[in-house]
Amino acid sequence: MQEIKLRYDVIIVGTGVAGLNCALNLPREKSVLVICKRKLKECDSYLAQGGICRLRGDFDYDSYFEDTMRAGHYENNPAAVESMIRGSQEIIGDLVNLGVEFAREEDGSFAYTKEGGHSAPRICYHEDSTGKEITTTLLNAVKKLPNVTLAERITMLDIIECDNECYGIVAMDNKSQEVFNIFGDYTVLATGGIGGAFGNTTNFGILKGDSLAICLDHGVAVDRIDYIQVHPTSLYSRKRGRRFLISESVRGEGAVLLDKNFNRFTDELKPRDVVKDAVFAQMKKDGTKFVWLDMRKIPAEKIAAHFPAIVQRCKEEGYDVFKECIPVVPAIHYFMGGIRSDLRGRTTMNRLYAVGETCCNGVHGKNRLASNSLLESLLFAKRAAQDIAAGYAPSDRQKEAQAVGRLDGEKYKKPAKLLEKYKKHVIKAVKAAREGKDYNENYKEN
Repeated sequence: MQEIKLRYDVIIVGTGVAGLNCALNLPREKSVLVICKRKLKECDSYLAQGGICRLRGDFDYDSYFEDTMRAGHYENNPAAVESMIRGSQEIIGDLVNLGVEFAREEDGSFAYTKEGGHSAPRICYHEDSTGKEITTTLLNAVKKLPNVTLAERITMLDIIECDNECYGIVAMDNKSQEVFNIFGDYTVLATGGIGGAFGNTTNFGILKGDSLAICLDHGVAVDRIDYIQVHPTSLYSRKRGRRFLISESVRGEGAVLLDKNFNRFTDELKPRDVVKDAVFAQMKKDGTKFVWLDMRKIPAEKIAAHFPAIVQRCKEEGYDVFKECIPVVPAIHYFMGGIRSDLRGRTTMNRLYAVGETCCNGVHGKNRLASNSLLESLLFAKRAAQDIAAGYAPSDRQKEAQAVGRLDGEKYKKPAKLLEKYKKHVIKAVKAAREGKDYNENYKEN
C-alpha cells in the first residue's frame, strides 16, 4: 500500500468491480485514489458465483430485454436496460482482453448457462466463482497502474461539499483512528449494497449503506431505497455471520426445491422474488426453518466442474451434495435502489458519481434479473470514467476552502458512533419508503 496524499484528481470509494473498472478506464495522466474499508477483496463482487450476462447476438436482444423488464416488474428504466444489454459484448470483450477466463465449449466459443428468469442461456461463467475471477483480474490490472493508489482499511466518514458540489471526502484510518480530509476534483461512490445493516444476508457485514446515509444528509437524491432483493437460496446454518449463497446457476442446471417431505413445490426458474415467496410460503406451511435443494439431478461430473466452491462449502457444513439434499433459506442479497444516477454515473450533486450496487439508475427495476449485476456495475462504471475524462475540469479551490470551513469537526470525534448512526439512518429511510414517505426530504440529519 502506498502513502495517501492530500489531493488526487479522482477519489473512488470501493474496490468491487465498479470501483476497479472505473479506475482502469480513467486517463493514465490523472492521479486516482481507490479506498476500501477492510481488505481489497472484501467486496460482494468477489463473492458473485453465477456469472455475467452477455447478449449472444441481435436475435437474443428482444428476449433479453423482456426478461430483464419482466423480472423488474416493468419498473426498469428502458434506456438503462438497453444501454446495459447493447454494451454487454463490449464489457465481456474487455474482460477477456484483461485475462478473465470464462468457460468455453470445445470449439472455443463461450459456454453459456441459464438462471432463473432467463428465457435462454446467455450467462458467461467461470466455475461457480465468476466474481472472484473477474475481481481478481481487475485488481491485478489496477495494481500495475502507476497513477492509481490502492488503500486498505480506510473508511469514508463524509463528503466535503459546498453549494451542491463535491470536493472530496472525510476519511479515517481504521488502524490509527486518524481522521483526515482527502481532496479530489471528482469523487466516485462504488460502495456496494446495504445487506450488512440487516441480519440474514449474503453480503459482507461492512456493507451497511454509509454512502446512502451521507447522501441523504447532504441532499443528494436517493431512489427506491426499499427495493432490496432477497435471494431464494442461501445455505441454512446455525452459525452466525454472512450466509453462503447457493448460486441460481445450480437451479438453472437442473436442481430442484423440495418441501419437508421431499416433494417439489415450485418452478425453480421463475424470477427470484417469485421463487423467494414460494420458499417462504412453503416454510410457513411446513413449519420449518428451511427447504431442501436437490442437486442430484445434475450429472455428477457437471457438479464437480461447474460448482466446486459450493461442493466444498457444503462439505464443510456436513453435506455431500452428490448423495443428499442441502437445506436452503432466503437471505437479503442485492440492493436495487440507491443513490440516483444517470447513464453516465452522475448523481444530483456536481462532481459526485455513483456506480455499481450503491447507485440506482433504474436498470433493475423492482427485482434484479440474475447475473445482470456484474454487467451493470462494470458497464456504467466505465461510462462514468469516460464522462469524467470527457468533461474534466479542476475544482474551484476557493469553494473547496469554503466547503472545508463548513465541516463540523465534532461530528467525526466518535467515528464508531457516527457509523452506527448512518446504519440506523438507512434502516429508518427503508422503513419510511415502505410507508410511502418521502425519505429524501424527511430524513436529512438535523
